[in-house]
Amino acid sequence: MKKSRKGYLNSKIVRAFTFYTISLCVVASVIICILAIWEFADPNVFWRMLATFFVIAFGSAVFAIVNNIFGTVELSEPSADDES
Repeated sequence: MKKSRKGYLNSKIVRAFTFYTISLCVVASVIICILAIWEFADPNVFWRMLATFFVIAFGSAVFAIVNNIFGTVELSEPSADDES
């Protein structure tokens, strides 16, 4: 029998959501950094936004990991080739 690990939620969807969330946070952080460098944004706003994006990205990555760890393990049925 083969074991395949599958997350509690669909792992493929969770990974895609996590990827897009982290990517959005990185892009937004770069934009905020550029605005702060050119002094279009207050430095306090910069640090708060950077911390917010870090927390969101970290939280989504942890969720994806926890989803895979505590997911169900599906056992596949033995095929006719396995019995011989």
